[in-house]
Amino acid sequence: MLNFELYNPTKIIFGKEQIEKLPTLVPANAKIMLAYGGGSIFKNGIHDQVLQSLAGFDIVEFGGIEANPHFETLMKAVAVIKAEKIDFILAVGGGSVIDGVKFISAAVPFEGNPIDILKKRILFKEGATVLPFGTVLTLPATGSEMNSGAVITIEATHEKLDFGGSAMFPKFSICDPTVIDSLPKRQLQNGVIDAYTHVLEQYLTYPHDGYLQDRIAESILQTLIQVGPAVVENPTDYALASNFMWSCTMALNGLIQKGVPSDWATHMIGHELTALYGIDHARTLAIIGPSLYTVMFETKKGKLAQYGKRIFNLTGTDEEIAHAAIAQTVTFFHTMGMKTKLSECTDDYQKAADFIVNRFEERGWKALGERQNITPDKVREIVERSY
Repeated sequence: MLNFELYNPTKIIFGKEQIEKLPTLVPANAKIMLAYGGGSIFKNGIHDQVLQSLAGFDIVEFGGIEANPHFETLMKAVAVIKAEKIDFILAVGGGSVIDGVKFISAAVPFEGNPIDILKKRILFKEGATVLPFGTVLTLPATGSEMNSGAVITIEATHEKLDFGGSAMFPKFSICDPTVIDSLPKRQLQNGVIDAYTHVLEQYLTYPHDGYLQDRIAESILQTLIQVGPAVVENPTDYALASNFMWSCTMALNGLIQKGVPSDWATHMIGHELTALYGIDHARTLAIIGPSLYTVMFETKKGKLAQYGKRIFNLTGTDEEIAHAAIAQTVTFFHTMGMKTKLSECTDDYQKAADFIVNRFEERGWKALGERQNITPDKVREIVERSY
């Protein structure tokens, strides 16, 4: 097992009717920015619940944070915070709103051009000066409610860039599974596949001696396979909803990544498909993942075989099982309403490979993956295979 440090200070408040605990979680006398997205929290009643719980607090609202949060929008929030002298942010939404608030938190006290936070991937370590924030999760998917990373879109250049660091954990996150009952099927499907692929990025590498990490990762995959299709059809079922939400959180809170190799090339390529075509993040992962596993088959074969045996109960030679495991993954993605070919999502698909390879080369991203062997040529092959 590799050396590691594990730090996760986020307090999770999980279960029904937990929003009412907000007054005990937000600092006394705080002036709060209530940040949210397109307005779904008004339709499902969460906005009212939050305001009722925080009666007596000085609150400034900031809405309109996009599904892929734009740097330009977030900088407007930064300006409001500075003008209003706000000292705490409450993100009410899914991963995009929470990611956006992480950027706002870092950008408010940042000395310099805030775009450098993204362009230079500045790491905000524990003890760095950032504005404190908490979250009320409304859409399980990204795990952003219990991790320290964020992905932000620079609209002017159509770039999706990540940043983070140990200073960027939420102070607390309220996770009430009942909030999913008003979500559209497409968002629930996306959430399941986003979480599933988060696990695969940390699991489908090569065999190692992190036995416990593997078993925890496998349990999350098995749970998502069990509850995923059903929770889309029955989001009011609390057993399904709670296991779905907690699986999404556990998939990317850092636990299964410690002491083991990880990949993340599927995400890096997928982000560019979202930037280029506006395809939902989770759906880009379903397009790229199977192609990447196929192109990188020889270096991932051992772990693919383990995955096939333990998750899908496949039998045969390791090579046969590994190939069948990719096919089973595609089948699961289809069951969850995903398309797994780029040509099914856009007629303009043939420019994708050149666009992505050029982007990566401009950034110096020439050695990706757990073995740093996903070169620009491999990226091109992966993307073209996804057509």
